[in-house]
Amino acid sequence: MSAKPRILVAEDDESLSLLLRYNIEAEGWGAEVAARGDEAEMMLREAPPDLLVLDWMLPGVSGIELCRRLRLRRETERLPIVMLTARGEETDRVRGLSTGADDYVVKPFSVPELMARIRSLLRRARPEATGDILAFGDLELDRGQHRVRRGGQPLRLGPTEFRLLEYLMSNPGRVFSREQLLDRVWGRDVYIDERTVDVHVGRLRKALGDGATDPIRTVRGAGYSLDETYAAGEAQPG
Repeated sequence: MSAKPRILVAEDDESLSLLLRYNIEAEGWGAEVAARGDEAEMMLREAPPDLLVLDWMLPGVSGIELCRRLRLRRETERLPIVMLTARGEETDRVRGLSTGADDYVVKPFSVPELMARIRSLLRRARPEATGDILAFGDLELDRGQHRVRRGGQPLRLGPTEFRLLEYLMSNPGRVFSREQLLDRVWGRDVYIDERTVDVHVGRLRKALGDGATDPIRTVRGAGYSLDETYAAGEAQPG
């Protein structure tokens, strides 16, 4: 199995860096954070990550200067870099991309969109680590074709149930609260009742097969998880 991708976030806004770290780790990737450009440069020399999320305005060494330096080093000349900045003018975007950034995201931005951009860059850089097919026990989910199979048989899932299963399969064994699932599956800007999660989990369970072994575990007072024992064939029905 390929090692999970490592992402370095160079961002001096602590609340934003924590938000990005949470979302990166929620995708199943490894995350490290640096608050200064010179700190990030040192970390990059010690162990280059698989992708760098780089703020334009950093103390110590600016993001734009760090990007320039990285492109001059053989070890990091092909490192995928996503530049974050509050500078949205066309001339600034051109400068950022000309310096060597692979993508350019203007603050404030949509976190799900940023995750999609990161996933796209990782897919090009490390296709073996971001495959479109997730497998767990007798479940197989194909992100590219938007299909799910159980025991080789195709299942019919609605779009929300598909995203819910995809997220759980990306993080097997981890317990997520209803609030966390609303955030990651529905998005932060959607205001719906947490009980909606229960409804869609029920629909997902039904789609996975009534009476069959249930791979979704309900953790009383905490939320839901994909039962790790299911992959070993030990999970109990219901």
